[in-house]
This record gives sequence, structure tokens and C-alpha cells, in this order.
Amino acid sequence: MPRHDHILRHSTTIAAPIDRCFLLSTHIDTVRQTLALTPVAGRTSGHVAMGDRVTWRGWKFLLPQVHHTLITGYCYPTFFQDTQERGRFARFQHDHHLTETPSGTLLEDEVRFALPFGPLGRLVARLILIPHIRKLLRQRFALLKRLAESDAWRDVLTPP
Repeated sequence: MPRHDHILRHSTTIAAPIDRCFLLSTHIDTVRQTLALTPVAGRTSGHVAMGDRVTWRGWKFLLPQVHHTLITGYCYPTFFQDTQERGRFARFQHDHHLTETPSGTLLEDEVRFALPFGPLGRLVARLILIPHIRKLLRQRFALLKRLAESDAWRDVLTPP
């Protein structure tokens, strides 16, 4: 396992079945809403699964971004992992854990990443990326919670 300079964790409980939470979590359009990037190659719709690749494009911090993701771990409905294959990070890996509980589903995310450029990269991570990634995790969980705990999940998971 490669060394990562930064580890961020976030969790929430959603009052919904684990299957629904997992399917919403692996749904490309749900991810797109949180990242504000567009899938342009590989899996561009539906749900990611083991071995899927997704190329995301868009703008962040006034810079064009391209992030090539590979699904490197997948165990329905309790775990999946996405790993950057190519992009601006030196390393980036995101673990998604789901656990069934009496009150619904516990979602626990762990993001491990490093930037290039040594001390300068660590400073940029601390000042800009760590707050940004934490915000994205909060937004992701808020979206999943809103969708899963209402009937809105039916519009996402049911074909038109």
C-alpha cells in the first residue's frame, strides 16, 4: 500500500436500507452532482462496479481538471473503492464503507491522498484541498441522505 500524506474520514447514518444507499453511492449521476465534474469516458452512466474506469472532466480552482478513476475494490452492498489512475494528485484513493444498523445504514468514507511537489504540495493540501475535500464529503452525504430518506431515490434508481 503506497504512503499517503493526508487521510480524511467522514461518516453519517442514513435512515434507509443498505442496498438503496449503496446503489445511490455507486450511481454516476449522483457522484457527478457532488463533484461538479462530468464523466466523459469509460463508465458515463449507470452504476460503477469492480474494474470500471471513469474519466471526469471539469473546472476546479479556475483550472481545467481531468481525473481518471478505476474502481479497485467492490463488495456489494458494503464496500467499494475508487483509485486515481491519472490526474493532478500524486496519489488518491477513496474507500466507501456501508454497514447495516438498527437505525438504517452507516456510511463511512476514508480519503487518502498526496500531492506532488513535496512541501509545497503539502501546504496546498492543508490550505486548499483538505477543506475542499471535507466540504465535498459533507455535500455527498447530504445528497445521499436527502435522496435515500425520501422518495427521490426512485427517480435516480428507476429507469425513465
